[in-house]
Amino acid sequence: MIRVLLAKMGLDCHDTAVVALAQALRDAGMEVIYLGLHNSADKIAAAAEQEDVDVIGLSFLSGQQLPQTRKLVERLRERGMDDTLLLVGGVIPRDHARQLKEIGVDEVFTPGTMMRDIVGYVEEHVA
Repeated sequence: MIRVLLAKMGLDCHDTAVVALAQALRDAGMEVIYLGLHNSADKIAAAAEQEDVDVIGLSFLSGQQLPQTRKLVERLRERGMDDTLLLVGGVIPRDHARQLKEIGVDEVFTPGTMMRDIVGYVEEHVA
């Protein structure tokens, strides 16, 4: 079974889309751990390691995606979790999406992406 950890980082408090995604992933047979709002990179990395997840998904609406994701990527590397699939979704400018991929994000999903496409991406990229 694919194990997915979803979280919001920083001060962002809009979680409607990530909650809907959690349900779509569960409906597809995945185990989902949703950490909720206001998480730090340390908390997410620790939870991902403890829960032995295959995927980490972050959702941003606040504009904090670059510094927050950069911190998380550093924490994951420190824990030897470089192979964990890392996804970012939300209102992400194109140039930020490119930068996110450069720092280690596997895929970026923006508004309008169908839930089935995200679910399919996870199923296809988790061996």
